[in-house]
Amino acid sequence: MRLLTFAVLTLLCAAPLAKAAGFRLIDIPADADGPAIHGGMWSPCAEPPAEPGRGVRECPVVGDKLPLVVISHGRGGTFNGHHDTAGTLADAGFVVAAINHPGDTATDMSRSPDVSVLVERPADIRRLIDFVLTASAAAAKIDPQRVGFFGFSRGGYTGLVLVGAEPHFLPRGRLCQQSLQLCEDIRGKPFPHDRRIKAAVIADPLAIIFDSDSYTAVKAPVQLWASEKGGDGVDPHDVASVDKNLTAPHEFLVVPNSAHFAFLTPCPPDLAEKRPELCVDPPGFDRAAFHRQFNVAVLAFFRANLLNP
Repeated sequence: MRLLTFAVLTLLCAAPLAKAAGFRLIDIPADADGPAIHGGMWSPCAEPPAEPGRGVRECPVVGDKLPLVVISHGRGGTFNGHHDTAGTLADAGFVVAAINHPGDTATDMSRSPDVSVLVERPADIRRLIDFVLTASAAAAKIDPQRVGFFGFSRGGYTGLVLVGAEPHFLPRGRLCQQSLQLCEDIRGKPFPHDRRIKAAVIADPLAIIFDSDSYTAVKAPVQLWASEKGGDGVDPHDVASVDKNLTAPHEFLVVPNSAHFAFLTPCPPDLAEKRPELCVDPPGFDRAAFHRQFNVAVLAFFRANLLNP
């Protein structure tokens, strides 16, 4: 384990930002494992963008044996909530795919309060990986042995489960005190892990469901990020406990003066007006500057662990 403050990290990372990437929408059909899932996929692209920072729609995928990174958003988020990070990775030679988790996304919050959605989120990502590797426009270009994961908030929880962590829905737990019956229904059910994931970036995860022995089966390297102030149900103490108890090789990076939503892409003006709670940062915190450094660090981690493991 390495504990790094973000100030130290900025001295370690120096790489250009993404210029653009190919982008297309993806649709995973409903099947016996779940409902239809909608999302997006970024990929290496040889065509210049029409506008700086914009993905080239339907651009042919460039390259071969490419690594794949899948993204899981937070509660009520969307597949596009980390598009700057996705674009950075795609511009550097990665295929990146993200989804809207059914029932727990901005346009459909119908199941967001249900604890059961925490069981289904990892299954959603397994279905995403299956689709991208077998049925997407990039399928023939991807190396299935080089799969990574990026997740924020509930998406960070999702990633920890996928790489082997075991949640514990105990009656005394803070989450289960809100829904004892649902926790009773979930307790004892198997959670879907996915050993295809070889490395994971976990940003400010919802971690109140894990305890000290939850991580014994986690083997993949992890880059764990924490905001200093937390928010939206994520307590910095809980994130620090992940670092304390995670035995797999990992880095722990704390971002000074940041709140929980700092890990979301910097907000355009219309979103800042409609959803200020997602867009307003503590005084003195520059989200755009942070993301320039954050994206470099995430890219460096995936390069080290997927391209040169």
